[in-house]
Amino acid sequence: MINNGDMLEGGAVSDGRIRVLLVDDQPIIAEAVRRMLDGERDIDFFYCQNPLEALKTAAQVKPTVVLQDLVMPDVDGLTLAKYFRANPATRDIPLIVLSSKEEPSTKYKAFENGANDYMVKLPDKLEVIARIRYHSKAYINFCERNIAMARLQESQNLLRSELEQADAYVKSLLPAKIDNEILKTDWIFRTSTQLGGDCFGYERVGEDNFSMFLLDVCGHGVGAALLSVSVMNVLRSQSLPDVDFTRPSQVLAALNNAFDMEKQNNMYFTLWFGVYNPKTRKLSFASGGHPPALLDCGGGKFERLSTGGMIVGAMPDMSFAEKTVDVPRGAGLYIFSDGVYELRRAQDGRTLGFDEFEARLADSQKRGGDVLENLFAQAAQIQNSERFEDDYSMCRIIFK
Repeated sequence: MINNGDMLEGGAVSDGRIRVLLVDDQPIIAEAVRRMLDGERDIDFFYCQNPLEALKTAAQVKPTVVLQDLVMPDVDGLTLAKYFRANPATRDIPLIVLSSKEEPSTKYKAFENGANDYMVKLPDKLEVIARIRYHSKAYINFCERNIAMARLQESQNLLRSELEQADAYVKSLLPAKIDNEILKTDWIFRTSTQLGGDCFGYERVGEDNFSMFLLDVCGHGVGAALLSVSVMNVLRSQSLPDVDFTRPSQVLAALNNAFDMEKQNNMYFTLWFGVYNPKTRKLSFASGGHPPALLDCGGGKFERLSTGGMIVGAMPDMSFAEKTVDVPRGAGLYIFSDGVYELRRAQDGRTLGFDEFEARLADSQKRGGDVLENLFAQAAQIQNSERFEDDYSMCRIIFK
């Protein structure tokens, strides 16, 4: 009798029923086992008389336990046990050997060839049923665990694919590197996770000015990325009402009210925002909870540009200070997140700070080459890993 029923992958029955397959050339043994199991409502019995058909029958039946005779014509029982274990579809199904032999050497060979249990036929009914239930329950649990793991892996793969698409979308919003008569830009962007909370950009403001910004949302992942992209789109489109985008202090104040952290799942961000006028060669800037930008003054010296404002979104109706500096021809401006300089040194676990980063930046400029890539390589070497605890974002703007 073969009745497929509803199967789980790996052979376990979806309703938890026990499926016993007996492989024995003697019908009298089959009848004896059938009678033992008759009346057990959760056990289905299947019989295969020809050992040459055992694997084929098992593939159809998908048993939760196999009872197999040790001495049969055409195929030796030990050899058949090897076949069961070599076949991917049956290698994990519990195998109970039935034998008329009690010798330890025979039992040893049975276990050596893959048997899970050994019974001298035929034992008491209660013992047979107990062993069948014991091995079947373990196998059903094994199959269900494998299915759960497979579904979890499938779900994780789907989530990973969606995150990769989201990551590609976020990166597609980052600005192209430009080199015109006014500015030359370069940047480097590495997220600590699949999705980060950093973003940056530079845009024309009217006909005479360029804005430039870098923001860092608290935390990482989807929520941080969504808030980061939302703020970036507002800055790129310059869509804050009644705001003069040539005034960084107004921009930060308007963002602070528009993105109140109580309405953003308690998420806030830091921001450095500047506006450059190439005619006057003046750079106006404001910052909210963000590291100072560094203006290259030549000779390995930098001016730290910060107005010391609070994080953006923390409290409504906050005001932000604004400052202005003169920008020499050929000067470079570095804007970055704290993930660039807060590095945990691998050799002693000490966290490096801003002063050490500024010294490394000066040294990297002296050496020449790609300053941003060199700094990143140094940072990875310091912590002995290219996986960072925080997002690594840095922009370099050369004023011509």
